Amino acid sequence: MSSATESATATSPVELLREAGLRVTSQRLAVLAALAEGHVDVETLTARARERLGTLSSQAVYEMLQRFVEVELVRRFHPPTGPIVFELDMDAHDHAVCTACGRIENVPATSRRPPTPPGWSVRETVHIGTCPACHLHV
Repeated sequence: MSSATESATATSPVELLREAGLRVTSQRLAVLAALAEGHVDVETLTARARERLGTLSSQAVYEMLQRFVEVELVRRFHPPTGPIVFELDMDAHDHAVCTACGRIENVPATSRRPPTPPGWSVRETVHIGTCPACHLHV
């Protein structure tokens, strides 16, 4: 993992882009600012970036995200109950997904993982259930 990804929360967006070897552009800065809000799907991310810039194509956002994932600046997560989301947190962690509202939270990864089938390589464990807010209303 690069130093840009290890210090994502302590480094400015400009520094993150430079450390990842990427050119600093207003479009990239707008996308990173929108990503700072947590787990964001492409549609929401594009809308938030457009609020900052005025115009930005969905294709440009897809291409930026692909490049950000390639240089390990951004993590891609496909929850079982919704669209693919992206996040800046590159530290090792798992995800908890609420089946009622779709909320996604990071869960610290532990060395103790559930048993896996022989030969499988597990990258992440996904916890599926209801978040505290939804659990109170169920």
